[in-house]
Amino acid sequence: MSYLELNSPPSSGTGGVSSVRKEMLHAAVIIDYQNLNLTGQYLFSAKNQGFKSFINPLLFSQNLLARRNKLVNLESKKAILSKVLVFRGLPSPDHDPKLNSLNIIQARNWQKSNLVHVTHRPLKYYFDRNSRRIIGRAEKGIDVLCALALVREAQKSDLVILASQDTDLMPAVEEAYLFRKGRIETCSWFDRSKKKNGELRFEKIKILNTHLDREIYLNSLD
Repeated sequence: MSYLELNSPPSSGTGGVSSVRKEMLHAAVIIDYQNLNLTGQYLFSAKNQGFKSFINPLLFSQNLLARRNKLVNLESKKAILSKVLVFRGLPSPDHDPKLNSLNIIQARNWQKSNLVHVTHRPLKYYFDRNSRRIIGRAEKGIDVLCALALVREAQKSDLVILASQDTDLMPAVEEAYLFRKGRIETCSWFDRSKKKNGELRFEKIKILNTHLDREIYLNSLD
């Protein structure tokens, strides 16, 4: 089965549209930000950079589609970016004021593009009972928000690409696939030198995955 045959919905025809741009798929990219950023850091960041590296959602999505479009032959199956939906945990202004400020500034800058929309959800904090010192932080509800967006966008978009390697989102991908208007795809970081790939693998449905290498990671940094 060819790349173009995989995950293609029933054809409704082009209606004689002559414009190449109109024939291209309009893509919505859904980003599980923490997952995307941390898995990229793990594979590609220098040890001394650590958490200093941040993905720019718009640059990432543009680079993702550029790489994806190289895999397709027909112009009508290539895609242009229509929206980027980012879901991210928000540090507490009381417990992590600097991180809170950085997070908000980043979101404000990213949303200068009308293609990008950032949704925050407060981080959950864990404290030592005796000292009340912070011993942990965790995102809560981000995977649910990503899942809801995935199913919602699948019903109205030509193409939806999930940017996450979180296996908890696999049921949402399968649900979106059932009710899709267009195509459902995924992407994953891939380091050829380490032979590591966090691609989500499905047994009952065929989902196209675009491998993203170190070059794309570096070109997507904020």
